Amino acid sequence: MAYPKLVAALAAALTFTTAAYAQDYPNRQITMVVPFSAGGPTDTVARLVAEKMSADLGQQIVVENVGGAGGTLGAGQVAKAEADGYTVLLHHIGMATSATLYRNLAYDTLNAFEYVGLVTEVPMVVTARKDFEPTDFAGFMDYVKAHGDELTLANAGIGAASHLCGMLLMQALETPLVTVPYKGTGPAMTDLLGGQTDIMCDQTTNTTQQIKGGTIKAYAVTSPERLKLFPDLPTAKESGLETLEFGIWHGIYTPKGTPAAINERLSKSLQVALADEGVIKAMADLGTAPSSAEDATPAALKAKLEAEIARWKPVIEAAGVYAD
Repeated sequence: MAYPKLVAALAAALTFTTAAYAQDYPNRQITMVVPFSAGGPTDTVARLVAEKMSADLGQQIVVENVGGAGGTLGAGQVAKAEADGYTVLLHHIGMATSATLYRNLAYDTLNAFEYVGLVTEVPMVVTARKDFEPTDFAGFMDYVKAHGDELTLANAGIGAASHLCGMLLMQALETPLVTVPYKGTGPAMTDLLGGQTDIMCDQTTNTTQQIKGGTIKAYAVTSPERLKLFPDLPTAKESGLETLEFGIWHGIYTPKGTPAAINERLSKSLQVALADEGVIKAMADLGTAPSSAEDATPAALKAKLEAEIARWKPVIEAAGVYAD
């Protein structure tokens, strides 16, 4: 029969066309969608890597901020985009948590995207208003357990890094707090600075300047080891809260069906950007570091997303708080 030969010929032609298309990539501007507002921590990370990737690729990467619905609006826009490598998504841990937080997502998280690689993992800091009574993390834990129903815990909205960290903090301390959601990190931090709220757990990218300036108190970090930026702050794990070890990781995605050769080209460019001394220094100033070359790959990001969806699903379901 001629059919098998015809199918093989068509497959070979398609492979040749895809390879030729990928070889010509990129030949025009690329849009990097950031599903959060400009000036935020994810936007800061995106602009750092976009600049260096642009230089490596020979085409400009323009960052487009598409905020709303905990990052799902921007992710949904990329999921529907043409799978040609000219629309990419830079998202944080919310890519994994939204799969459970939003019960009616417009896309299937694990099946709507291809993978480029991990970018960075930002640690979190447990902070409080500057006149909060405890002087160390041991005292903080005791105080929170004794006064939980009187204390307010600020976050930047459901699905935000500060919301996720707050959930883990309450779970680790086995103490519910009065949670106060805001429409973004800016207003949440403003009220913490003003003493209108008591506690907030957020990324070093959001808290470093305030901690250094003494306008808020810092008690512990959520990283596996102490940070060079704040060597005197203990890790939550060394203080007995092992379940409070996590960071806000970022990754780059493309729409489902984007040719593997294009994703690999983007991954190689990402690795070049993350090895740049300027990027390394800028991230260090934010209390984080670039992902390794081994992690800035499609396979590593895919494995990370799958593991994180599985990790956060029971946490969110136990809290019983959904975004829809």
